Amino acid sequence: MTRKIDIFDTTLRDGEQSPGASMNTEEKLVIARQLLRLNVDVIEAGFPISSPGDFESVRRISELAGDAAVVCALTRAVDKDIDSAADALKFAKRPRIHTGIGVSPSHMRDKLRITEDECIERAVHAVSYAKKYVEDVQFYAEDAGRSDFAFLARVIEAVIKAGATVVNIPDTTGYSLPEDFGARIKYLMDNVAGIDDVTVSVHCHNDLGMATALSLAGVRNGATQIECTINGLGERAGNTAMEEVVMAMRMHGKELDAHTDINTREFIKASRLVSSITGMNVQANKAIVGANAFAHSSGIHQDGVLKKRDTYEIIDPAEVGVGQSQIVLTARSGHAALKHRLEELGYEYEGEELDRLYNAFLDVADKKKEVYDEDLEALVNERDREECAIYALEGVQVSCGFPLKPTATVTLRGPEGDVRTVCDWGAGPIDAVYKAIDQIVQVDNDLSEFAVNAVTRGIDALGEVTVRVKAAGGEVYVGRGADGDIIVSSAKAYLNALNRLLAEKR
Repeated sequence: MTRKIDIFDTTLRDGEQSPGASMNTEEKLVIARQLLRLNVDVIEAGFPISSPGDFESVRRISELAGDAAVVCALTRAVDKDIDSAADALKFAKRPRIHTGIGVSPSHMRDKLRITEDECIERAVHAVSYAKKYVEDVQFYAEDAGRSDFAFLARVIEAVIKAGATVVNIPDTTGYSLPEDFGARIKYLMDNVAGIDDVTVSVHCHNDLGMATALSLAGVRNGATQIECTINGLGERAGNTAMEEVVMAMRMHGKELDAHTDINTREFIKASRLVSSITGMNVQANKAIVGANAFAHSSGIHQDGVLKKRDTYEIIDPAEVGVGQSQIVLTARSGHAALKHRLEELGYEYEGEELDRLYNAFLDVADKKKEVYDEDLEALVNERDREECAIYALEGVQVSCGFPLKPTATVTLRGPEGDVRTVCDWGAGPIDAVYKAIDQIVQVDNDLSEFAVNAVTRGIDALGEVTVRVKAAGGEVYVGRGADGDIIVSSAKAYLNALNRLLAEKR
């Protein structure tokens, strides 16, 4: 059995420190409920001394959590901070006070202006003071990633003797390399008396894009708690992303000798909830929860995934709440992806039929970033219309502008396979196209209705034109045409209506 790694969520505390991501108490309660559904071990609910709102958030989350999770409140190594945290946690069934102090030369010299001995004295006092209120006290050694190994060991040993139950070794600035941070944790495990009797926690930042790697290096070398946030929210470049470290441990549990009790199927819901409340959008290519995390647009990848999912996916998307892989149709998609999507829509094409439709698909895909289901429906309908056509559109070109007279050149293939090209002019480019078509088809009719609709979203959507023409005897025929070019759509629609009229006369 692998080691159980506790997941300490700090979305509501460190995550909220991300510029623009502040939350009110009610919003924090909504997220806290989702964290409980995720089955996190610890919720760091806030920094009570910082504001009345943070105090109230910690108090209400303490009541909400019950026995389901430890509720933690942050403090500085200051008595009044600890008093406030204890007061906010008084209704918590599993309270924890998280106190600490900077331990790097930079923090002691430039921020705190204290000596190493004074640092240890303050750390020990803070832990001892917090211990009067709660049994579970966590100590953070701020900026441990840039601290002296030997001094850090002295601090950690002293706070353990003072009663700390959890020691937090943060890479506060995201400075470390994974192997160096792992070596730091191993040094502490080998050189600090009593460290085997406490939880060793890691809290890493993403300033160099290595927060997940740093946290896993900590776990590999003895840490048994990871501090993280949903979506990697947090100060500057953010914190370790919960979804990343949890799924990494699920993939590599044996190598890391680690597992968690997180309900991973709640990750997508949690990600979207936090994004919605904070207004911090998740990048599309974000690991695990990004919109593209389980999307495939390359034809080679699509073919592999359709044959067997794990050819290109190491995680079953259902494990994180996505549901299924997404085959994104683009100009890079192959026959297999198109055939798969058409079958999902209820169409079955093989051989030459599929080839013809694929070529039409590529024409659209070259003009659009993504081809949607509605585009495919329009393409299928267009192919059906073309196969039944008496006259087929071979080409259309228009010229218009101010003060030019709109003209159109149209090429049609007739029922005997003959090809004719004519040019005409009109009040506008579409009028000119229709007059040119009339010269070739030569069937009496009146255009009674013309309508344009976008088939899908976006400025690059296919345009579908619907026309109604009235024959000499009063019969009405409807024609439709779809294309990325509205002039071409219009020509196809009018020709489709005329073909129907001619078919009836035959």
